Amino acid sequence: MAFTEDQIKELNIEFKDAKPEEIISWAIEHSKNAVVTTNFRPYEVVILNAVTKVEQDIPVVWCDTGYNTPQTYAHAEELIGTLKLNVKLYVPRQTAAHRDVVMGIPGIDDPRHAVFTDQVKLEPFKRAMAEIKPDVWFTNLRKGQTALRDTLDIFSLSKDGILKVSPFYSWTDEQLDKYLEERKLPNEHRYFDPTKVLENRECGLHI
Repeated sequence: MAFTEDQIKELNIEFKDAKPEEIISWAIEHSKNAVVTTNFRPYEVVILNAVTKVEQDIPVVWCDTGYNTPQTYAHAEELIGTLKLNVKLYVPRQTAAHRDVVMGIPGIDDPRHAVFTDQVKLEPFKRAMAEIKPDVWFTNLRKGQTALRDTLDIFSLSKDGILKVSPFYSWTDEQLDKYLEERKLPNEHRYFDPTKVLENRECGLHI
């Protein structure tokens, strides 16, 4: 179903103090085709665990840039197995090895950086969304990550009108650490995003 900006504001007021599982359950109940996206960065296991506890077979869209660390790939394989994730893998149309010869990883001041970002992240993501056509998109966006994300909330609308749901939007790292500890879930911090360079720089998917 389509939501207006006023409805989104009402949802954020209604669910301001709700538990993540309550938010997820409501969104699943009101969706026809929900997805959760992940890049297996730190704390991604939290959203993956929480969402699959409510809807085990939900499509998990993984847009792999091809530049993840060995530790991140190992972490991804572990979570895919232990959480029984229904992963839908999307990769760039050009291999990382080929791109390294053509342009490498351009710096953020290099005009080619926009092309690089589109190739390794935006194009695979757009392709995934076009093929799956979700009406609800679960993310692990949190307040304090970037300036843009500070302007969002638990519920927001993507530029394509998809309902974005961030159940852990107001949670701190300390709260997430406790969540992981209580459930004996692994985390992984040796993550590399070649399109961001700076930790507080927006990745591009949420602009």
